[in-house]
Amino acid sequence: MTTPFTPRHWSSRFAFLMAAIGSAVGLGNIWRFPYLAGENGGGAFILIYAATTLAIALPILISEIMLGRMGKQSPINAMRALIAEHKAARFWMLIGWGGIAGAFVVLSYYSVIGGWALKYVELALTGAFSGETEAAAADHFSTFVADSGSLMIWQTLFLVITAGIVAAGVTGGIERAVVMLMPLLFILLAAMAVYATTMPGFGAAMQFMLAFDFSEVTPGTVLAAIGQGFFSVSIALGTMMTYGAYLDEDVSIGQSAIVIAVADTAVAILAGIAIFPLVFSYGLEPSSGPGLTFITLPIAFGTIGNGVVIGGAFFILLTVAAVTSAISLLEPIVAWIEEGVHLSRKWLAIIVGAAAWVAGLGTVFSFNSWSDFHPMARFGVMEKMTVFDVLDFTTANLVMPTVGLLIALFAGWVLSGPVVEGALGARGKAWFPWWRFALRFIAPLGVVSIFVANVLM
Repeated sequence: MTTPFTPRHWSSRFAFLMAAIGSAVGLGNIWRFPYLAGENGGGAFILIYAATTLAIALPILISEIMLGRMGKQSPINAMRALIAEHKAARFWMLIGWGGIAGAFVVLSYYSVIGGWALKYVELALTGAFSGETEAAAADHFSTFVADSGSLMIWQTLFLVITAGIVAAGVTGGIERAVVMLMPLLFILLAAMAVYATTMPGFGAAMQFMLAFDFSEVTPGTVLAAIGQGFFSVSIALGTMMTYGAYLDEDVSIGQSAIVIAVADTAVAILAGIAIFPLVFSYGLEPSSGPGLTFITLPIAFGTIGNGVVIGGAFFILLTVAAVTSAISLLEPIVAWIEEGVHLSRKWLAIIVGAAAWVAGLGTVFSFNSWSDFHPMARFGVMEKMTVFDVLDFTTANLVMPTVGLLIALFAGWVLSGPVVEGALGARGKAWFPWWRFALRFIAPLGVVSIFVANVLM
């Protein structure tokens, strides 16, 4: 016995955009994109990234939002309705099931890393980075992640925040949070970028990240740009389909998707402008990932004047980026279950959050007691990967590219041109044939290239 579905709606296009941008803007924007740009030709990489995002990620992003608005339900039920309406094979249910499964797995380990960001807010604001050396920063981080109890405490706090927002509903929880948090993120990031212009290493940092150097461009550069664009705009995890289900019919999906992609890229570039002058000013090694965020930057924050304020602001914005992304991972799962069972959203958010917490213990232990446990070694694959590594690799390199490819194929080949044209409100628009061509031919090839580069090469 199921409950009748009650449609949910964003109160405004602005609320939808803040939620969607919040979903897209995550840790990868801050700790991966600037470094990728610097290592792959600076402005040349950004140009390639923009072109490949326009041709590959953006068509799929538009399609995912469109499918959500057409189905007006969670990814699984939206796809069920669309398959029935258009007499398509049940095979395409993989889009809904894959998105939900991927969102849950990513949430399980993302919540652990979000907990790290929360912990470092405390450290920054209490002046713990004062006089930090490279050895001390590395020791602080390794000591922290080696303590599974501490990781669980911060993981719990992060998930309580995330589940609490989702439990309050679309307008009362998610909207209210993102409309406040996303402007805060932009303000903090802009303030840090302005401050960074006063640092002695600003010129060297901009030379590293933005200078056009096509001699550094290789086929690997193009593949890195395609992959970054695909993963950065938050497609193929059911999030944009779910948010699209709450979108009014009179809102332009195409225009909204462009705003999302541009804002996502702007945050990544601003993050580099804010971060790398600190790194270069103190002769530190620019790097990507957790090493940059939790080891390199604390050294700079412990040395500069107003380090408590600057460091606190940075880890607060990092936490905001993590929370808004985590909300978008939890919402599709809660929405799907809410459509089928007699339980309040509050309890569903608690139950799913608790399940993600339990699943996240594998990631917690991957950094300490299970660091030598390689679960796939017995099968002769991913032999050196921890539980966390396996989950991250599988979702990023198998689940997401598969779901992204299926979205492109379903929207591009299963749904007819007139149906898609009507769903997008694009009748007579000059851009529609170009977009559909990119969706049907260029985007699938781009997604396949991600799979080949990351799995088979």
